[in-house]
Amino acid sequence: MRTHEQGSDPDGGHDAHYGGRVFRPDQEGEGERIDLGALTYDEVTLAHLMRLGVGLEPGWRCLDIGAGTGSVARLLLDEAGVDEVVAVDRDTRFLAAHPLPGLTAVEADVTTCDLPLGSFHLVHARFVLMHLPDPERMIARLASLVAPGGVLVLGDAIDLTSALAPPTPYTRVMQAMWQGLKASIGTDVSWVCGYPQLLRAAGLQSVGAEVHVPALTPGSAISRFWADTWNRARGAITATGMVDDAAVDEAIRYLASPDCADVSAGLITTWGRRPRTAEEQAEGDGER
Repeated sequence: MRTHEQGSDPDGGHDAHYGGRVFRPDQEGEGERIDLGALTYDEVTLAHLMRLGVGLEPGWRCLDIGAGTGSVARLLLDEAGVDEVVAVDRDTRFLAAHPLPGLTAVEADVTTCDLPLGSFHLVHARFVLMHLPDPERMIARLASLVAPGGVLVLGDAIDLTSALAPPTPYTRVMQAMWQGLKASIGTDVSWVCGYPQLLRAAGLQSVGAEVHVPALTPGSAISRFWADTWNRARGAITATGMVDDAAVDEAIRYLASPDCADVSAGLITTWGRRPRTAEEQAEGDGER
């Protein structure tokens, strides 16, 4: 089994993970940074979930992993009309700030916490697994939480330009960012194109995948997201030696400029459905 290397904390501490040294939830403005990503991708995510039949029938119980500020959980309740969303995050301060009927916030680490097997009609995680070790194990674990007939939907970052893009202020800092985050907190997007195979290996069927790449335009949510992300991860970025502070500042100015002409990193969404046994299918037909 391939293992996803953990980030190395230079002080040997316990915070070499997302939300530890980098992207701390207690850092001023972190909720707003997360919401810029939500503004960019929530409509895309909701469209995928609706096409997969989420909330089409009454009684849907959903699990949202790494729920952040709760934007997807709210969409599930308000737009998809599901009955319940269990939102899991290492830090639930943003969820607690916006309580909603049907939303249960659970502060836990999904890699170790106990969750009921086979009990969720939807299990969803976006921009989570790329930061965690052992992707094969995590996908198998999440698949085991899906009820028969339910769906597992995973989204992560995909950078279509990292190996081939011409050097610009944007691409130089993006390449340094991926390397710096991998070294500091274990982030690794190199395996995300293998999602479909991992979903099939976990026993799911009707597997599919789609990529969405937002436009980098001055003042757009995604451009502001990357600028804020680079500022917050500046230490990890410059520690690579690939760029310095001046290069990061130049790239942030470039993002806000009409001269910016680059392809943003995007979102790859993959999904698979847990099959029903013949007995489960017959029981469901009888209930209808």
